[in-house]
Amino acid sequence: MSSKLDRRKKYTQMVLKTSLMKLLKEKQISSITIKEICERADINRSTFYSHYSNQYDLLYSVEEEFIEDMVATLSQYNFSKEEEALQMTVKILEYIAEKSDICRTLLSENSDIHFQKRGMMITKQFIFKNWITDSKLDQETFEYISLFVVSGSIHVIKNWLENGMNKTPKEMAEIINNFTNKGLSDIR
Repeated sequence: MSSKLDRRKKYTQMVLKTSLMKLLKEKQISSITIKEICERADINRSTFYSHYSNQYDLLYSVEEEFIEDMVATLSQYNFSKEEEALQMTVKILEYIAEKSDICRTLLSENSDIHFQKRGMMITKQFIFKNWITDSKLDQETFEYISLFVVSGSIHVIKNWLENGMNKTPKEMAEIINNFTNKGLSDIR
């Protein structure tokens, strides 16, 4: 009996998440009502409230599931040196390409900025984890530089997704990595 309830709970959560993601393609999270989500999911409001407190709670659940999956995927790789940042960037972009539909939606203007901030922290964790030990920079300067690089990279990735991923993950990783390591001086 318990496994039947678990399956039903998982199914309900899945249709609610799917409904929210479809609505986020049309309008901002602040404009989405519980009524709209429930109509799309074909469930009643009391069922919604037995799982989530509001649309932001549901969105957070979608984001959390995505981030947990991404971290689990990236944790399989053991790139530990700065020279291997390109390889990790490729892996991150391959993951994003594989999940492009959800990424495009979660990074859109209709979603919540909180996801981008969490994405920035994860990217920093996997890409820059060894830079400070190898760097002559103090912690505060390092934080500013990594914030600049990661936030810029997220906007580049958003643009890449919006343009239909017109370059391969490896090509995008090389662009991001070259700019990060060499700046504007090598572009001319």
